Amino acid sequence: MITVNVEVENKSWHKKIKKPKKYFNQKLRNICKIVKFFKGKNITFTMLLTNSFKMKKLNKKFRNKNKSTDVLSFPHFLPNNLRILKKKNFYIGDIAVSYEIINSRSKKSNFFLEFDKVWTHGLLHLIGYDHIKTRDYSKMNKVEKKILNSII
Repeated sequence: MITVNVEVENKSWHKKIKKPKKYFNQKLRNICKIVKFFKGKNITFTMLLTNSFKMKKLNKKFRNKNKSTDVLSFPHFLPNNLRILKKKNFYIGDIAVSYEIINSRSKKSNFFLEFDKVWTHGLLHLIGYDHIKTRDYSKMNKVEKKILNSII
């Protein structure tokens, strides 16, 4: 089971998602069935729904990049430590998402599709996926697509 703590820092999010906790809980039930990592575990993470200004500050502070971005992930464990972790109940980290960037992208598609893409991407980073090497990108992309097909 996956549990999410939702922090809404920017009120614009409520224009699109009236009950964010409920929104995530519905989506997370399906993810448990698809991603082996979550099976038989009680996992918790935090989702910060914020704005571009806050994202820029976080990106500067933690990645030394002085620009806003769509999503940031802050894993609680290094990937190797996560793989050998024997606990069944644990906290995997935090994800922050920018309303303005998602909303802007959604002009060409759909707000919920764009939002689901970025937070699932962030969630995969929390459990050790990355996209530095081409083969890692392919593996992560495949899982992302599987998840998106099951939650949309």
